[in-house]
Amino acid sequence: EEFVKTLHTLPKICPHFHLSLQSGSDAVLRRMNRHYTAGEYYEKCELLRAYFTHPAITTDVITGFPGETEEEFEETVRFLKKVKFYETHIFPYSKRKGTRAAQMPQQIPEKVKHARSLLLQGLDAVHRKEYEAYYKGKKVEVLFEEKVMRDGQTCYTGHTREYLTVTVPSEQDLTNKICDCIL
Repeated sequence: EEFVKTLHTLPKICPHFHLSLQSGSDAVLRRMNRHYTAGEYYEKCELLRAYFTHPAITTDVITGFPGETEEEFEETVRFLKKVKFYETHIFPYSKRKGTRAAQMPQQIPEKVKHARSLLLQGLDAVHRKEYEAYYKGKKVEVLFEEKVMRDGQTCYTGHTREYLTVTVPSEQDLTNKICDCIL
């Protein structure tokens, strides 16, 4: 808590936190040799939300880790629905030569891993829209990073402090400028 409290006092901290989850199932986390539980992870997310207004919390999830049962996968789904990440990067498990996991029994078929990944991608899209809707009509600072062409029009794209991507038309060069925008 002291660490988060200190971060909150720093004016240049952007409230975007990428915390790699891997799985919402404690049994799968143990097989992955992770040294935290889903409950401990959730407490940390709530701690960030206690100190930062609507922080962007993003994560990574692996589907189809060896031995992942349908019930364990459902635990992950329930956990993702509970936390409501801004973005979830989803990866189907792939064997890596020389790792313990590559030698584990109960390797999950590719078809199952793919189906689970698609389900989580759909959930991610819903959560992303919910997160972004919070900012609709709000004034935000945007650091514009690059010039892009959209439908033949010169635009600039960048990110808010909360990691939202913003693109605006402009004839003026906005590259590396921080501007206020209403979303």
